[in-house]
Amino acid sequence: MTDDTAAELVARARQEIAARAPANRFLELLETGELPRERLVWLAGEEYRIVGSDRRSFALLAARFPDSPAGELFLGLAQGEGQALILLDGFAVALGESEKNLRAYEPRPFAQAYPAYLAQRAAFGTAGEVALAMLANLEEWGAYCSRTAKALRAHYGFSEEAVGFFTFFAESPPGFEEQALAVVAAGLAAGDDPAEIARAARLLHAYESAFWHALVEDLP
Repeated sequence: MTDDTAAELVARARQEIAARAPANRFLELLETGELPRERLVWLAGEEYRIVGSDRRSFALLAARFPDSPAGELFLGLAQGEGQALILLDGFAVALGESEKNLRAYEPRPFAQAYPAYLAQRAAFGTAGEVALAMLANLEEWGAYCSRTAKALRAHYGFSEEAVGFFTFFAESPPGFEEQALAVVAAGLAAGDDPAEIARAARLLHAYESAFWHALVEDLP
């Protein structure tokens, strides 16, 4: 398998995800200032668990696939999640929530489907599956984070520091796309099934959509 084949697989996955992207009511409400502040506490509580879980998942992947290019990719992602946890504290403080409160927060099951699936793939999947899933979905996630940061500043009075968690994820880490594409190409060259790799991207997107939907559950 060539790098061109990997790039084509990524492009197809992105097209499929874009075609299936549902409306994001959380962001629609946030961008009009109509989202109850309590749901921002939900967002902080869910992300506290998600980021902690993803950090462990990427660390596990780095241990399972230590050789280049996968080892560098997953180790970098794990380190990024550690930085994100620090930034999340600024968002929580702006909401008047402590880390103790975030630990005590009761998560919504469907909001945690995404990290549960990532943890499953970290334990049992291939490096190519995870690399493609992250690569295909990161653009949408980054756009959502950018919109969240802007809306929090415009309608809820949050400072630049308080939205640092979201601006951190608004752009891909330097070199991420090239690294992830190299991991996908290496997996295909080693005999990974392209259909299984593409399926991981679709499922991760569905679970991320469930996360946003869970945050507006029962709102009129």
